[in-house]
Amino acid sequence: MINLICVAGPTASGKTAFAIELAKRLDGEIISADSMQIYKGMDIGTAKPDAEEMQGIKHYLIDEVSPFESFDVSVFTELCKKYIDEITAKGKIPIVAGGTGLFINSLIDNVEFYSDNTNEKLRAELAEIAEKNGNEYLHKMLEECDAEAAKNIHPNNVKRVIRAIEASKTAGIAFSEQKRLAITKKSPYNLMYFGLNMDRALLYERINRRVDIMIEKGLLKEVEKLKNEGLDASYNSMKGIGYKEILKYLDGKCSLEESIDEIKLLSRRYAKRQLTWFRRDDRICWLDSSKGINMEEVVKNIKVKFNIK
Repeated sequence: MINLICVAGPTASGKTAFAIELAKRLDGEIISADSMQIYKGMDIGTAKPDAEEMQGIKHYLIDEVSPFESFDVSVFTELCKKYIDEITAKGKIPIVAGGTGLFINSLIDNVEFYSDNTNEKLRAELAEIAEKNGNEYLHKMLEECDAEAAKNIHPNNVKRVIRAIEASKTAGIAFSEQKRLAITKKSPYNLMYFGLNMDRALLYERINRRVDIMIEKGLLKEVEKLKNEGLDASYNSMKGIGYKEILKYLDGKCSLEESIDEIKLLSRRYAKRQLTWFRRDDRICWLDSSKGINMEEVVKNIKVKFNIK
């Protein structure tokens, strides 16, 4: 089996620093499991590690695709498996680190997806339809192509409604049926899975401070540049927390202060959802990153599991 380390947890819990320290001590390389860090030119709002933070450790799936391109869990698993094989072939240990739980689970549970169901142009057209005609109108469109999915997706969850219509129309088979066709095979990984967390109040304080730092570093200019390049809220890349709220400010729909407050609120809610997702997985060994992690003990346990002398 292939030795694999995964590092998960809510936003601002210290995953990047922990993964880099593991890589330094175990001769590893890191693959990002973050659905936003994959995009080029989106650095500040995604908390993408810079060269100094990486400390010479090679990272994969960062700055991989244009924000105009689509990127989903099936593409992630395909690329991630390729990079795991490359890292392992070099005699190094692959470390998958990030907060996108669906990405990590699809990888370690070895899920194979129905392919060829993305269409960026159609997605943009559907977003425009929702904007012009309302959520209920769009939901009726979903009922026509996939009644089962329509029953399970609320009309106000526009992002999921659009995704289901897009997948159904592009692949020529209902999205709900595609999900049933997804195949879970036996995992090829000898897995060590760590989750980072801390006291909720402290985590929320760190999240708020992180947003303030993003603003100080120039998040406003970053989003403005992307907007000037032709990106708007219809693109999946611009739906990430931080980007869509600043876009609202740039479009004159709210004040800058209101957009910052919304980024903080949505980031805290996202962290809560991340924890709910990861806590369902009993493979995770939880560590309190606010109290100082005993790296020697962690590395020792990994070496025993992986039979490293």
